[in-house]
Amino acid sequence: MPTTSVTGKNRAVTDVTLDDTNKLIIEHLQRDGRMSYATLAKTIGLSEAAVRQRVQRLLDNGLMQIVAVTDPLTLGFARQAMVGLRVNGDLRAIADRIAEIPEVDYVVICAGRYDLLVELVCTDDEHLLDILNEKVRAIEGVSETDTFMYLRLAKQTYAWGTR
Repeated sequence: MPTTSVTGKNRAVTDVTLDDTNKLIIEHLQRDGRMSYATLAKTIGLSEAAVRQRVQRLLDNGLMQIVAVTDPLTLGFARQAMVGLRVNGDLRAIADRIAEIPEVDYVVICAGRYDLLVELVCTDDEHLLDILNEKVRAIEGVSETDTFMYLRLAKQTYAWGTR
């Protein structure tokens, strides 16, 4: 999924056509991001060079990323939480400030009870408290936070396919 500034504009697909072949490439790489160009080429029915060019165009145009997804618990991050924020002022500016915090891995501007949803990945409860108290709540415009501490990750997937 592309990483963009929350101040980024809605993007339309202009430089790269999301044709059936590009969709197949994306779907295969969502299931196995380590799939070789040779294997992908055989599976899709293109040359390895054509697949390589298409993948590079998809990457260059921000239509996809190929990344390693880790389990935070195995890396020493024992506390994850989703924080609902109510804010006063410019949502985009506050979201950008929140996004600068290293422990934040997800920021979304939303409608409903909260203006922003923010996911934090911390080493322990004290670390979470420090981030909430010294970084998140210290941002001008943050008026209210509601913290939902994760007990167990039941499902996480990045293979939702294409349309």
